[in-house]
Amino acid sequence: MIKYFDFENEIEKIDSLIKDNILDENKITKLENEKNNLLKSIYSKLNPWQKVQVSRHSDRPHTIDYVNNIFKDIIYLHGDKKYADDNAIIGGLATLENQSIMFLGTEKGNSMNTRIKHNFGMAKPEGYRKAQRLLTLAEKFKLPLITFVDTAGAFPGKDAEERGQSESIASSILLFLKAKTPIISIIIGEGGSGGAIGIATADRVLMLEHSTYSVISPEGCASILWRSTEFSQEAANTLKLTSDDCNKLKIIDEIIPEFPGGAHRHKLKQAEKIKEVILLNLQKLKRYDVHELVKSRKNKYINITSNN
Repeated sequence: MIKYFDFENEIEKIDSLIKDNILDENKITKLENEKNNLLKSIYSKLNPWQKVQVSRHSDRPHTIDYVNNIFKDIIYLHGDKKYADDNAIIGGLATLENQSIMFLGTEKGNSMNTRIKHNFGMAKPEGYRKAQRLLTLAEKFKLPLITFVDTAGAFPGKDAEERGQSESIASSILLFLKAKTPIISIIIGEGGSGGAIGIATADRVLMLEHSTYSVISPEGCASILWRSTEFSQEAANTLKLTSDDCNKLKIIDEIIPEFPGGAHRHKLKQAEKIKEVILLNLQKLKRYDVHELVKSRKNKYINITSNN
């Protein structure tokens, strides 16, 4: 089996030849076709561990990228009004095709400074309480909520535990279950444990093709079962964390296809695709009375726990 970074290097070699402009047009076209065919072939056969690596790719679009490319009239809202503003979770008001919405998402950052600022997408209790505050506002003003999930999990530090990490996630899940407004959640990278489900309890849970959604990371699972992270690949194979696995188990509602080569190669096109899917799902959800919506949402999660 080809390792992920092995074929990435092959693609980079082709890209460098094309960018150098030392080849004639026919040769460049031939190389472009060769690259696209190679990407289609490889990305259609990724194993679970390779999908984990793609979901963590440093160039993969994050919540801020999708927010900026999908929504307009963006106004960020800050703080939980109790303790602090947690930059691991961002959110606010925006418009989508002239309709007002509320958005939320875990943000990892894309440089060392921004990764530190956003705590690598690992939220603390104040982050989940901010999410609850924004959801309450969305419900009050009858605004649909769109959430983007990309986190290895909630922050496991001592200070977060002291401020009630478990309670804040549980309260967030409960509020999401009861909220009388349409909720759509999209797993765009990693969906890790309670840190993800704290903002992914939704009417429609969508998942990018090469994202992952799991109760624990492969490394965490390997360290518990085998007491060594050397077995991370075996853990990834058994965790059923790919979009196909989650769809078969009815944990998610829909897979959003990625363009050949992954979302990190087609950021704008991928954002357009996600926008289309959000709009289609919003149209479907608006047909329901909010009380029906809440009842259906609760039944959905009861069925997941009873069937799995």
